[in-house]
Amino acid sequence: MPYDLTTRLISELIGTALLIIIGNGAVANVELKGTKGNNAGWIIIALGYGFAVMMPALIFGGISGNHINPAFTIGLAMNDLFPWSEVLPYICAQLAGAFIGQLLVVAAFKPYYDQTKESEKIFATFATNNNANSNVNGFINEFIGSFILFFGAIGITRAPFFADNAGTAHLALGFLVCALVLCVGGSTGPALNPARDLMPRILHSLLRLKNKGSSQWGYSWVPVAAPILASIAAITLYSYLYL
Repeated sequence: MPYDLTTRLISELIGTALLIIIGNGAVANVELKGTKGNNAGWIIIALGYGFAVMMPALIFGGISGNHINPAFTIGLAMNDLFPWSEVLPYICAQLAGAFIGQLLVVAAFKPYYDQTKESEKIFATFATNNNANSNVNGFINEFIGSFILFFGAIGITRAPFFADNAGTAHLALGFLVCALVLCVGGSTGPALNPARDLMPRILHSLLRLKNKGSSQWGYSWVPVAAPILASIAAITLYSYLYL
């Protein structure tokens, strides 16, 4: 059944909040001192973000489309696969969801934030940066990862192979994200999603956390611009080839 815009916007907000809670929650569990998962390793973060995309997709894929990513919404609209009239409301819901999700991560891990002295570990639970301190390298990595994500996402959800089993298609999205974190994610984090990086970064700049350090605004444009440009390119290519 079709759902009205309000219901779909609420779903996008909750879905994006879940993305941040599960994804950045996994990062916090690994990076922050004193947690039971402290120093558990990159594989936990990769699995965490895979499930962070998979769970909202299974819950909301049949309701809002589970964009939970402004870049995906824009890429679809640029190719006439989503109405432009709903782009701004969807993006606002996604941004709000990311902000709320990060607030809940901080609430859940506040004692461990207080114990952690390394500002880079605190920052990693909010937003992304480039380990080589290079915006160019960060952009390249984010563009490659985002291109694969969006090409894969539209391919999985619209492929004839999954035509009669949309649930399996949305399950596969989680494995795609996990694979991307494992392969190209070591350079930047990665973000792959403007809302996932921008709103937690804003919250990082606003909160008074011990030893939090810089919010690294000089890099902040990379995880916004690269996913948007990659989404437009990936969905345009897929549409040209297969739709």
